[in-house]
Amino acid sequence: MSPNAKTVVAADVVHLDSDDEDDVGGGGGGRGRGLSLIENPQIPSTSADATVAPLETLECRSFWKAGESFVTPNAVSQAAPGMLEHARVHPKFLHSNATSHKWAFGAIAELLDNAVDEIQNGATFVKIDKIDIVKNNSPALVFQDDGAGMDPNGIRKCMSLGYSSKKSNTTIGQYGNGFKTSTMRLGADAIVFSRSTRSGKATQSVGLLSYTFLRRTGQDDVIVPMIDIDISKGRPEPIIYGSSEDWSTNLDILLKWSPFSTKDELLQQFDGIGTHGTKVIIYNLWLNDEGIYELSFDDDDEDIRLRDESVHDGKRVHPKELERRSHISYRLRYSLRAYASLLYLEKFKNFKIILRGIPVKQFNIADEFRYPEIIKYRPQIATIEQATTEIKVGFIKEAPALAVCGFNVYHKNRLIRPFWKVTMDGSALGNGVVGVLEANFIEPAHDKQDFERSSLFQRLEARLKKIVYDYWTSHCHVFGYRTPQMPADKSKRTPIPDQPPTVNTFNPFPSHSQGSGPIIREISISNATSVRTVAAPPPHMRNSTGVRNNFQPVELNPQPAVTDTRNKLGGKSVEEISQENIQLFMKCEEYGKKETEMEQTVRNLQKELEEAKSKCAQLAMLVDAKKKEMQQV
Repeated sequence: MSPNAKTVVAADVVHLDSDDEDDVGGGGGGRGRGLSLIENPQIPSTSADATVAPLETLECRSFWKAGESFVTPNAVSQAAPGMLEHARVHPKFLHSNATSHKWAFGAIAELLDNAVDEIQNGATFVKIDKIDIVKNNSPALVFQDDGAGMDPNGIRKCMSLGYSSKKSNTTIGQYGNGFKTSTMRLGADAIVFSRSTRSGKATQSVGLLSYTFLRRTGQDDVIVPMIDIDISKGRPEPIIYGSSEDWSTNLDILLKWSPFSTKDELLQQFDGIGTHGTKVIIYNLWLNDEGIYELSFDDDDEDIRLRDESVHDGKRVHPKELERRSHISYRLRYSLRAYASLLYLEKFKNFKIILRGIPVKQFNIADEFRYPEIIKYRPQIATIEQATTEIKVGFIKEAPALAVCGFNVYHKNRLIRPFWKVTMDGSALGNGVVGVLEANFIEPAHDKQDFERSSLFQRLEARLKKIVYDYWTSHCHVFGYRTPQMPADKSKRTPIPDQPPTVNTFNPFPSHSQGSGPIIREISISNATSVRTVAAPPPHMRNSTGVRNNFQPVELNPQPAVTDTRNKLGGKSVEEISQENIQLFMKCEEYGKKETEMEQTVRNLQKELEEAKSKCAQLAMLVDAKKKEMQQV
C-alpha cells in the first residue's frame, strides 16, 4: 500500500457480524433494522489516480499457510464516540472459518447451492466460468445466476456471519455461513454484484469481501466496503446513508482493492446481469504448495479441474487402473463437470448449470443399474418414526470388471457422500454393487461433505452393510461367483455389453422373461429382516392358473455364499467375518433400542414416584390439619 495513502472516515462500511432475523428482501433500499454498521472506522484509502495501480495480493498465496504469520495488534481500536463497544471478528477468522472445506469442489458446491435455492424465485441458470484479471494478468472464478438478486439490506445479510433466511424444507442452505466459507476457500478476495427489485424500487449493490484488503491494511475487525445505487428512475443515483463523501470513500476502496480500476468499469459488470440476478467474482485464487493454482483451467476448455497428481504424474498406468480412473466414481474427484453432474438427485426441469459455456448433463447412476432392486427403509429413533426412504441398489454396467462399490447418499436433493463404501476393503463381496438414496432423516455436516455421527447415521450404516451383503449373495452367481446353489464359473466374470438399460427394463435373472421389473423389499427396523417379499410375476406373465410355467420365484434370503478357503482369517473367511460383523451391528442396534425404551420406562416410573410423593405430602397435610381440628374440639 502506498505510504502517501490518506486516512478518511467511511460511514457505510459494513461490519461482518451475525445479523437479525429480518427477511432478505424486506429492506428495500434502506439500511435495515439491526444491521451492524461501523459508523466511523479509520480506513486507509487513496484518491483516484490517473494511472492504474496493480492489484494487491498477499505475500503467501497458499491457502493452508495463509493464516500463518498473522500480526495481531497489541491494542484494539476504540469505538467511535457515541458508539457502543462490540465484539470484533478478527480477519484471521475468515481464513480459519474457510478451512472447514478440505476440498475445493465442496466450496464450489456451496455457491451452486445458493443458485439452486433461487429456483423458487424464478432462476433458470447458474454460470460458472473463468475470466482474466487485467490488473495482474491472473485468472478469476465467476458465478452468475438470474435469481431474484439482493437489495441493499439483503446483500448486507449475505455478507454477515450466521444469518440465513432459508426456512423452507426444500432449500439446501441453512447455516448462513456457506458464502463466506466457500469464497474464502477458493480465493483471498470476492466481489459481489447484485441487482433486484423490491416493492417497486430497483437497486444494484456492490460488496467486497477481501482478505487481502483486511490483512494489508492491518484491520482488527472484518469490514466490507459497499455501495448501493438506485436505478428505479432510469438514471443511476447513489443511495446515501451518511454523506456523499462516505459513498465516494467506499467507491475508492472498491476500485483500489478490486479487479476494476474505474467506476465505469466497475458498473459495467451489471450489464450482463439483466433486471435481476447476482454475480460473484472470486480472484487472487489460492495456490498449492508448489506455487501452482489449485484449480486448472487449461487441461480442458469445457471443464474446471483439480490438479490430481495421480492423473498427471506421467507414469505408465495399468489398463485396469486407467479403466477405473475413467469411471465417474473417480473422475468426480478432479473434474467439476463430473461432480456437478451427480450433485443433485432430481433432474431440473427449467434450470441449467452452465460450466464454461456448456450445460452440465445431469446423471443418476441408478438409471444404469443392472438387476435393480428397490428397498424401503423406515428409520426410527425412540418412539419417533421417520418417513420411509427408498434405497435403489444394483450392479453398475461395468461390473464385475470394475471394483466400484458404495452408496451415493443425498440430503434434500444434494449429494453429500458420493460412493460411500460400507463394506470391508480387500474383499470381493459387493464388487460392482452401488446404491442411491436420499437420507433427509440425518443432518449433514457444515461443509456438506459428510453427515453428523448420530445414532441414526450409525443405524443407516449398519443397514447398508446388510443390504450389500444380501444383494451380493442373491445375485453374484450371474457373474460366476459360487453360491450354495451354483458352483463357480469364472468364464462369466466379464463385463456385460454396454447397453442403455433403465431400472424398469432389467430382469434379475437372464433365464427369465424380460420386463419383470425391480424387486421391492420392505425392511423392518426392529428385526432387520425382509417383512414382505415381492416374488410374484407381473400381470403379463400370469396365465389362467395364476403363474406361467417359466416363472421362477426369486430367493431374497439365500444362505451365505461359499467363499474361497484360501482367504482365511483365524479359520474364518472374509465373507463369514463380514456376516458376523453385520449380525453384531444388528444386535447392537436392538440393544440400543431396548436401552432407549428402558430409559423411557425409568423416566416414567420416576415421574409416577414424584406424583405419588406429592400425593402423600398432601394427604399428610390433610391428616395434620384434621388432627388439629380434633384437638381444638
